[in-house]
Amino acid sequence: MSTQNVTLCLSKEVVRRVKIAAAKRGTSISRMLTEAIERILSGDEGYERARRRHLALLKRPVDLGTGGRATWSREDLHER
Repeated sequence: MSTQNVTLCLSKEVVRRVKIAAAKRGTSISRMLTEAIERILSGDEGYERARRRHLALLKRPVDLGTGGRATWSREDLHER
């Protein structure tokens, strides 16, 4: 896998905190950011797969035994 450098502008406070967090985890800032970005992208891909799957299900409705016809009237459902 080839890599490419990216420049970020972070506040000094964020840099200080991320250095501490990376040290506690025994990793680098670069590795932490890479893993965070990969998690975000993975979540986006999972959401998109689920979205496509559910949209496809809507195109194939489940047969509820009515043959696609209502066998009741509005009055039947809302007896007064």
